[in-house]
Amino acid sequence: MRTDNGPEFTSKDLELWCLSKSITIHFIQPGKPMQNGFIERFNGSYRRELLDA
Repeated sequence: MRTDNGPEFTSKDLELWCLSKSITIHFIQPGKPMQNGFIERFNGSYRRELLDA
C-alpha cells in the first residue's frame, strides 16, 4: 500500500493490521504528493464530480 504520512496511515493499529494481512506499507516523502499522483488526481476528480456538484 502506498500512502502519505497522515496520522491515519502512520498509526500502530494500521501497521499491525497490515502486518497480519501481509501488506507492506510504502510512505511517500513528506511534501511530495506527486509521488502519489494517481490517487491525488482521483481524489480531485471525485470531489469535483460528486461532492461539489
